Amino acid sequence: MGWRTVVVTKSSKLDLSLGYMLVRDAESTRRVFLNEISVLIVESTAVSVTAALLCELIRQKIKVIFCDEKHNPNAELVAYNGSHDSSRRIKQQIAWKGHTKRLVWTYIVKAKIKNQAETLLQLGLDKQAQMLLGYIDEMQLFDTTNREGHAAKVYFNAMFGMDFTREADNAVNSALNYGYSVLLSCFNREIVSSGCITQIGLFHDNIFNQFNLSSDLMEPFRPFVDTFVLNMKPETFEPAQKHELLEFMNCECVIAGQKQSLQNAVAVYTRSVLNALYNDDAGSIDFPTYEL
Repeated sequence: MGWRTVVVTKSSKLDLSLGYMLVRDAESTRRVFLNEISVLIVESTAVSVTAALLCELIRQKIKVIFCDEKHNPNAELVAYNGSHDSSRRIKQQIAWKGHTKRLVWTYIVKAKIKNQAETLLQLGLDKQAQMLLGYIDEMQLFDTTNREGHAAKVYFNAMFGMDFTREADNAVNSALNYGYSVLLSCFNREIVSSGCITQIGLFHDNIFNQFNLSSDLMEPFRPFVDTFVLNMKPETFEPAQKHELLEFMNCECVIAGQKQSLQNAVAVYTRSVLNALYNDDAGSIDFPTYEL
């Protein structure tokens, strides 16, 4: 699997040639080896892409994200069949047991709050971190008392100030939303590559959300985006800040006893969640953490 995130920012044509992506603009022609690419972000609406390249990008399971005229993620390229046995996998997915799904979702929320608490501990916010750890102890199956929501309020106010709300129109929220969108796309790629479909989730069940399962699985990874945005301290959110934010996928975490980039950790974690659902073994999931 590739490791590079490639961003196309100006008018150009993207084509395929001998295993390379050619990027032709008015000034030059550049080549990027497809095996090195993990994510391709087409940021400009003045870019044309050949069908041959699109087919090869899908075949090599490279995530492609298209942006709108404001340079925000707007759509992505998703294969119909990401695995040779996708039909079998989808049947298994539909048959996942309800209790196992509820238990897996409970563990996912606990892992998310635990990583939020660890983030606060690293910032010296011990009192708020202990509150979050208390919410984990109080959690019921499927989080029926919404400990996740209570934790989020404490967490974001501690991180970004008591006046901060996720609904506000500011640079911090724009950066968070952009980072979450890229993270969501990475999960879409791993889920489809595993033969499943993203529409059928565990907790998320919105008929207008094509990515319910991805929205479920990404939750423990959100604090890594939050930390990156906090360190950025964005006052505006322009292309320069977007390009800087893309580096968060190269940050390291610990999963299954090893240090991995977030990009690799997404793959390890996704496979473990799906295997847990197939095998009715919610306790076997490998979650990302900050430290060994």
